[in-house]
Amino acid sequence: MKSCPKCQLRFGDDRTFCFLDGTTLETLADPRLGTAIAGRYVLERVIGEGGMAVVYKAKHKVAEQPFAVKLMNPLLARDPIVRERFRREAKSAKKIAHPNIIEIFEEGDTGDGTAYMVMEYLDGESLADTIARGAIPAKRALGIMIQMARGIARAHDLGVIHRDLKPENIFICRREDGTDLVKLLDFGIALSKADSRLTGTGELFGTPQYMAPERIATTESGPSSDLYALGVIFFEMITGRLPFDAPDIATFFVRHLKDPPLPIRKFAPEIPEGLAELIEALLAKDPKNRPVDAHRVMADLIDVARQISAPIPPEPQADPESVRSNAIPMNDDGSKRWERRAEVFRSMLSQAYAGAPPGQLASLLQKIEQVAKHVAQLRERSVGEQNKLEEIGKRGRDGRQRLGYAVDGLGADTSKARDELRAAQENVAFSHKQTLAAKKRFAESHREITMWEGRSGFAEPYEDLANAYRDAAEVVDGWIVAREMERRAEGSIEGLSQAVRDLEFQLTQLRESLVTHEMDIEAEREACEQLVLQMTQEIDEAEEELLSMATALCEPLRKLPELGPLFQRLEAA
Repeated sequence: MKSCPKCQLRFGDDRTFCFLDGTTLETLADPRLGTAIAGRYVLERVIGEGGMAVVYKAKHKVAEQPFAVKLMNPLLARDPIVRERFRREAKSAKKIAHPNIIEIFEEGDTGDGTAYMVMEYLDGESLADTIARGAIPAKRALGIMIQMARGIARAHDLGVIHRDLKPENIFICRREDGTDLVKLLDFGIALSKADSRLTGTGELFGTPQYMAPERIATTESGPSSDLYALGVIFFEMITGRLPFDAPDIATFFVRHLKDPPLPIRKFAPEIPEGLAELIEALLAKDPKNRPVDAHRVMADLIDVARQISAPIPPEPQADPESVRSNAIPMNDDGSKRWERRAEVFRSMLSQAYAGAPPGQLASLLQKIEQVAKHVAQLRERSVGEQNKLEEIGKRGRDGRQRLGYAVDGLGADTSKARDELRAAQENVAFSHKQTLAAKKRFAESHREITMWEGRSGFAEPYEDLANAYRDAAEVVDGWIVAREMERRAEGSIEGLSQAVRDLEFQLTQLRESLVTHEMDIEAEREACEQLVLQMTQEIDEAEEELLSMATALCEPLRKLPELGPLFQRLEAA
């Protein structure tokens, strides 16, 4: 709601002009506030600010639902790398379509070339703000961790690696029952297997406190680097501090590479053993020693939660606050706004001139009524096209969600297959060590036999020679058993490897289906959005003309005190 600084009348539309005294309001700190983005979203206030972009709370012009609009810093608009990162944030988060990832409704460029994206509006606080108040109790922390792992599992299954997971990029909302609903944000430096741009050799992106050793040493960004970041965040959630102390970035890098993390049980001795072991595994220096993927992390967290009777967040398919309605409730009251004002103008002229207004004012009123009717018709058509646009968006989100659920099931199966393959590989390594040990023991037994054979010279029998033969036979028997176990373990590797390859191929097929779906939806959306933008421009031009005519009509009437109530009705209209 804005108010006129002179007459103090308050009015709720996006005008910066008061009919009663003709004052043009200059009360907006940010010149962008009050402007419309994509012809539909009116910026209301700043809710977040950074070097790359500013985030505004916005309202839909014909709906009650709030949105967040992220506008790129115009000073960076000419940098193709920065623009690509901004675009990637929207594209990456949009295609993941998971209840624990912030939803992106649309993205594009404004008329002046500023990149923007429209996101769901979140009410809550960052995980960083939560941690700043102290360590989070294990029962609550596990619910947050499970949702983080679910979101990252979906991202990884779709080939997206976040690369900058940290508490500032994790948002905690509240469900109606008071439990936490987690949203992962800011995929601006995400790496996609389908899009390798912006990943040049030697580039290092991210936040040092949460950066995996392999990213520091080689700039490699595999899925396991996100798991390492989760380990750092989990440690910080449970203890209220980071697992490494360092005075500067360089020291952080060294400690991530070489030093073991601080013992978590030292700061939180009460936490379940399974959780402490999982965090320790996530912080392993070698990616091969971390959990196989985020699905395994999620399964381990759920096991720990069950052990201590901690509440487990509902599955996305069963969560009414996750699978929410995609429809935007339309409100076409604005389509009649200028027609209502025209009715007030007619009452003003009738009262001021006893039903016989001067010809110039009568003509002006007639013109206002004609243009107001045209604006109402345009707005009604615009609402119809926006309904089409929302229906296209709904089909897009429904399709992403449907494919996402398929990805979840396949990703869980792939995770189990990877676990089985890793166990088989560990078994092969163990069996190989056993075979080598048996071979070494036989070599030692053979030396013993050779020594006693030399003493005997095939002339004198010795009991020690017999014992040496018997010991060697036992060693060879053990060697045979160890080698057979090694062969069986090696034989299982190829079958399990093929199973993992088959499942990963199916995941790739689902990713390609998602790409095709997105391309089809985007083509429909762009065509419909162009119509909406054209009508919005026509409406804006007509309303500017109406405002000019209304100013001229009101000018001779403001001095008449008896019209005060009608002016107040005008402001309310």
